[in-house]
Amino acid sequence: MQQIHAKERGHWLSPRLLNMAEITEKIHAMIEPLIDGTDVFLVNIKVKPVNNIKVFLDADSGMSIEKCTAVNRKLYAQIELEQMFPDGDFSLEVSSPGVDEPLLNQRQYKKNIGRKVAVTDNEGVERIGMMTDATEEHITLEIKGIKAKDPLVTMEIPFSNIKKTVVQIIF
Repeated sequence: MQQIHAKERGHWLSPRLLNMAEITEKIHAMIEPLIDGTDVFLVNIKVKPVNNIKVFLDADSGMSIEKCTAVNRKLYAQIELEQMFPDGDFSLEVSSPGVDEPLLNQRQYKKNIGRKVAVTDNEGVERIGMMTDATEEHITLEIKGIKAKDPLVTMEIPFSNIKKTVVQIIF
């Protein structure tokens, strides 16, 4: 199988994987005008080799089913119009990221200020606390001590040292 070098990743990709990257770029370009001027923002796009396209969106005011459905219908029609898949052999899913999915962009961090998060750093150490701020460079966590009378500890964690951040659901 012929190999093609993908400079941005620094390793070799098969032509099929490169094609999926091209599909991802086209989908990204189609989504931007659909969400421009709204509080909806793109989190991630995943394309599987079987032409299964998953688009993950979020919104500052919360991502409703109605918002997902509206984007799905418009995007599906545009994909068909562009004849990206001449046989019509594709599936499209538009949803918000699941509650257990890590935060992937700055806007998600800003949206979740005031919520409890679990932050895993690059060394694998996990810290759980209330996210009180998110700047361009770091997030700020308030972490409770082990004992009830222990003072809160405020900690700034640079994004460069964050491996993963997941919002914790409190019941």
